[in-house]
Amino acid sequence: MDTKVWYNPAKGVVQPKGWGMVMSPVRILVVDDSELFRRFMISALQMSPALQVICSVADGFAAVAKAEELRPDVILLDIGLPGQNGIEAGRQIRRCAPASKIIFVSQESSADIVQETLSLGALGYVVKTSAGNDLLPAVAAVICSKQFVSSALAYSNFTHT
Repeated sequence: MDTKVWYNPAKGVVQPKGWGMVMSPVRILVVDDSELFRRFMISALQMSPALQVICSVADGFAAVAKAEELRPDVILLDIGLPGQNGIEAGRQIRRCAPASKIIFVSQESSADIVQETLSLGALGYVVKTSAGNDLLPAVAAVICSKQFVSSALAYSNFTHT
């Protein structure tokens, strides 16, 4: 399959170029302690038939357990989680579900925090205030193993290590 992804911002649709009826949807785990924000992300993701939210949880420990159990293709992971913060959960997920691609979705906009998330193996970082515009393009990018950093952070150069 071609690794380019088609994204239509008017419809919010994400799908790999060459998408066929036999391809399985991209399986997504949503992790955020705010039920309202989880609902927002799920609603945005459901606009695309190529994306399937398989589970949503509200804390870091549950995120690690569900990532290990379900092996999602993509994990949308908040940083400020109860129990275990998202950065530590991300480290553990890298070990127990290494094929899952992580996108941090957080209100944190510190360059140091963003760089730390990318250094631990995340492919994407979306600032919550930009999620309406950036969430689906971020998913489209990481599906193809490309890095995505929110447009609100365009002033910085971040590297995936």
